[in-house]
Amino acid sequence: MAEGSQRQRVLDFINVLYSGDLDGALARCTDDIEFLANAPIDLLPHMGHRRGKAQMREMWSVVLARYSELRCEVPILVVEGDQVAANIRVFFRKSTNQRMVQFDIAAFYTLRGGLISNIREVIDTFDLIQQLLERDIAALLAGKKPGEA
Repeated sequence: MAEGSQRQRVLDFINVLYSGDLDGALARCTDDIEFLANAPIDLLPHMGHRRGKAQMREMWSVVLARYSELRCEVPILVVEGDQVAANIRVFFRKSTNQRMVQFDIAAFYTLRGGLISNIREVIDTFDLIQQLLERDIAALLAGKKPGEA
């Protein structure tokens, strides 16, 4: 397949997913879609390893329930055959207090038959957890009290 069409397929998938259209996102995936993210599952239990559309729907449903707004930017997208790598800047508005969480994802997609069959995400989970908990974890780990320099 032409790399331009693979590029567009992944961009379409990302845009549909971040618009909140789970059915549209899943329609762009194989039935045996596999997902892996390096996330601390004790804090983000919906992340980690997922396989199949049902598990993907479950994971993405949790994300959509926790955030009132999702949007993203894709400043870098590289295609080589059926492999696509994307740098995605994500913006999630927390449903609980309307605070915006932003972080970067390095996402790696494999396509098969024009559908996404594998997603591997690398996230700066330290930064993400600090934003989700709204705490300076680095200071806590260093033994500093809140507000202490």
